[in-house]
Amino acid sequence: MPRRILLSSQRILHRSRLVQLGLIVGFWWLGDAAVRAIGLPVPGGVIGMLLMLGLLLARGIGPCSVRRGADVLLGDMLLFFVPAVMGLLDHGEFLGLLGAKIFLLILVGTLLVMAGTALTVELVQRLMARSGADHAR
Repeated sequence: MPRRILLSSQRILHRSRLVQLGLIVGFWWLGDAAVRAIGLPVPGGVIGMLLMLGLLLARGIGPCSVRRGADVLLGDMLLFFVPAVMGLLDHGEFLGLLGAKIFLLILVGTLLVMAGTALTVELVQRLMARSGADHAR
């Protein structure tokens, strides 16, 4: 009976976008709770993402357990940036020197995030290739 329940819950997790979104939000919530409890100066979403990455690397969950939910978030990414553009229209002071400084900060931050993501993907690819080579022996 427990095996049947486990298989049924895995099937639901792999097929339901809503459940996968809930899982992603759950990791964000756990990361946020950890940041608040420990008092880290890091956004909770980053800690939640690291928790999820750890589980993915440890094969606690598979990529198919969050793929559809992540696709929904990535597909609607533009909606997350619309409020920022509306704020710019309300505050003209951002179009001067202050805006240039903020723009430079955003540019550098974006480049750092992209570099960090690229390095993480490269590391995961190498670990997966090494793991595949170990299984072939």
